[in-house]
Amino acid sequence: MSRIVAIVGRPNVGKSTLFNRLTGERKAIVDDFSGVTRDRHYGDSEWNGETFVVIDTGGYVRDSKDLFETAIREQVQIAVEEASVVIFMADVQTEVTDLDQQFAQILRKAKKPVVMAVNKVDNYDLINETAVFYGLGFDEIFPISSATGSGTGELLDKVVSLLPVDDGKTFEDDLLNELPKIAIVGRPNVGKSSFVNALLGYNRNIVTDIAGTTRDAIHTRYNAYGKDLILIDTAGIRKKSKVEENIEFYSVMRSLRAIENCDVCILMLDAQNGIESQDMNLLFLAHKHGKGIVVLVNKWDLYNKETNTAKDYEDHIKERTAPFTDYPVVFISALNKQRIFQAIETAVKVYDNLSNKIKTSVLNDQLLPVVAATPPPGVKGKTISIKYIQQLPSKSVCFAFFCNLPQYISESYKRFLENQLRDRFNFNGVPIKIFFRKK
Repeated sequence: MSRIVAIVGRPNVGKSTLFNRLTGERKAIVDDFSGVTRDRHYGDSEWNGETFVVIDTGGYVRDSKDLFETAIREQVQIAVEEASVVIFMADVQTEVTDLDQQFAQILRKAKKPVVMAVNKVDNYDLINETAVFYGLGFDEIFPISSATGSGTGELLDKVVSLLPVDDGKTFEDDLLNELPKIAIVGRPNVGKSSFVNALLGYNRNIVTDIAGTTRDAIHTRYNAYGKDLILIDTAGIRKKSKVEENIEFYSVMRSLRAIENCDVCILMLDAQNGIESQDMNLLFLAHKHGKGIVVLVNKWDLYNKETNTAKDYEDHIKERTAPFTDYPVVFISALNKQRIFQAIETAVKVYDNLSNKIKTSVLNDQLLPVVAATPPPGVKGKTISIKYIQQLPSKSVCFAFFCNLPQYISESYKRFLENQLRDRFNFNGVPIKIFFRKK
């Protein structure tokens, strides 16, 4: 179940400051990446054990003729549609404006849970001045200062109480829950729709459409050639906005949800453009969430090729995503149906790798001799000793290394251990998380 919180309001009420506080000062892992405007950001936040995605939107100006503000206005509307909960921000220093009233009217029509936050309440005397905002028609007002953090705890308590329960279920049918879920994500016009249509169009009587958890992604059961899985298509599901830039923003919104709901993420690139910054952010977001990763390079038939072109191209992609480079890259042409089934086979292999469970005895037999031969470097004259290794019971691939001084193990040694795991066991396409615990 997707859990997205959008921060909305007119310009200069402090939305970005609140966004930075929710994602930065809580020390949550943040993935900020630009959408179609410079002020569009996404990040993960956590409150009392509840995690959710936060969207920082631009300032809403309803009847502006400015093209930039028009684009922001339409993106705000998209964000409101896709969010699970909306934080509506106003400024106590300017009281209620016409823009606030227009925005409140739009939010009431959206029929989404709305939490009203009045910002810049930096002292106790200003709390009484927030009462005027009850005139906007919301039951509860939360006086906050996004700059100092005052009142944000009560605000977040309310927000998480309104979020949908994260039960991990996408469909009512338990059988379908057990099938691998493969999401196809990427920038607009890289060929996601063509790829899905090429797969499903091969023999339509083996396809069953199932309503997904969101209106913007369709979950389709693909059952052919010995493969039984769910495809999460993020391309061409709904009519695109008339504003060209919004296609990019909408693509990001769909991809956020799809990555949350999938087991394996297929990141599709256009061979002509290569891997771009937004592609990198989607890949790192999937990596952070522990999802399996496959990179597809589409339109390979149009690319000028020489000897070793594919290898050089793959090396360039992995150079940009380092240190995570252990994932498959498949070169396809969705239009010509070139290697499209190989792409699905590769995604299923990555799913199998994601499900790979290593026995504790095998782990220790394989890795403890390596650790003994190349121990962690000592710190402050102290010797670090790793005694025991265990794979944790988690949906993502996690390992715990038990040692006497876990706080002194360096990031470089952590990468060394990850490489040793990858050399001995097949985790191709799978992010590995390593934890050090005191024995």
